[in-house]
Amino acid sequence: MYFSDAAGDDVQPGKLTSFPQAVQLKDDEVVAVSWVVYKSREDRDRIAAAVRQDPELKAQMDPSKMPFDGQRMFWGGFQTIVGLSPAH
Repeated sequence: MYFSDAAGDDVQPGKLTSFPQAVQLKDDEVVAVSWVVYKSREDRDRIAAAVRQDPELKAQMDPSKMPFDGQRMFWGGFQTIVGLSPAH
């Protein structure tokens, strides 16, 4: 499994759509993106189910405790078209 978090440092508004428009970015905010690469979709589904049942994570999902507006968050699953492995 591979996991990464990143904060935008060159994320410009687009003419039709963009990250800032998709999340209704405010002037004092930054776009953040995360992704996880799983060995298989089955692994992803199994791990996601376990995460949703974790009591500590459930407690952190209380909107009053989150450091961001979770209603503006979105996610999805993707299948790799072209993949590059990091150099070792």
